[in-house]
Amino acid sequence: MITDPALTLHRWLSPSYPVGAFAYSHGIEGAVAEGWVHDTPSTADWIRDVLSHGAGHNDAILLAAAYHATPETLPEIAELATALAPSASRRTETLQQGAAFAATTAAVHDLDIPSMPYPVPLGRAARLMDLPLELTLRLFLQAFAANLTSAAIRLVPLGQTDGQRIQLSLQPLCEALAHEALPGDLDSLGSCALLSDIAAMRQEALTTRLFRS
Repeated sequence: MITDPALTLHRWLSPSYPVGAFAYSHGIEGAVAEGWVHDTPSTADWIRDVLSHGAGHNDAILLAAAYHATPETLPEIAELATALAPSASRRTETLQQGAAFAATTAAVHDLDIPSMPYPVPLGRAARLMDLPLELTLRLFLQAFAANLTSAAIRLVPLGQTDGQRIQLSLQPLCEALAHEALPGDLDSLGSCALLSDIAAMRQEALTTRLFRS
């Protein structure tokens, strides 16, 4: 059945798609516990840095690389994606979301989708469904930012209106990062969001946690 690609992507990347994104804060829980994220401006700055210099940047490139890849080269991309996870919880985050996305999408669309770190099966599925790559990247980055914002709303806490303001402010960045990631150039991978990585590690040791990462 042929439908509007945007409808398919919005369904895949919506909170209702069963990948379990709601269970992960991507280290924001640790950052809140340390006092590094404590209000609307610090939340917006934190998520902006994670997008620009952390997993947002890298995962967009990995998604595009998987979109351009052949089935034979996908395992190499998946291995690299796994190696880029800086902590045990981040590794669990990308592997379990990737496995859930692959299983659901394979069953719903009758596609051969590998269970790999999340951006890899997403990129492969978009290619098999002939969905436009730049739109896929834009909506993926927006969904990533939205999930982090949702975690911050519960943890900081923030109001829903503040959360929407943060997401609106990040839209131009999501568009720019999506455009930059289009070639899927693995040589462009790199992360310098060190405080985010440290927060994810410290979150693992919290006595009480709401999130898995």
